[in-house]
Amino acid sequence: MNLQSRNKIEANFSMSSMTDMVFLLLIFFMLTSSFITPSGLPVNLPSSKVSTIEVQKVSVTVTHDLQYYVNDKRVTKGTLEGVLKSNLSGPSGVVVLHIDKSVPTEELVYVAGIATALEAKVSIATKPK
Repeated sequence: MNLQSRNKIEANFSMSSMTDMVFLLLIFFMLTSSFITPSGLPVNLPSSKVSTIEVQKVSVTVTHDLQYYVNDKRVTKGTLEGVLKSNLSGPSGVVVLHIDKSVPTEELVYVAGIATALEAKVSIATKPK
């Protein structure tokens, strides 16, 4: 007598749904990581205990040899106020300062004073400890 089950269970595992999920997660992380725009200039930022991410409207960078950059474009110290005024879109603007830690505080206060006079919110970029 031949007694065999007609319903055989296959022991295969389909990876297609798993790979779909991995690709969706990859696309999600690629899209969300592009919202953070780091400064492209090599500046040695000071460190702080807490570092929050601020949405950059206007980025002002001062390098160790006192060169000024607004949104990665070099400007002189005399034309800094005019360039900031043209880049800010009103009183709700945000200026993020990327200032090298070897730059004197006087330069930080100078740039922050210009941004404050233009009624912009000033934020200083730091790296976390």
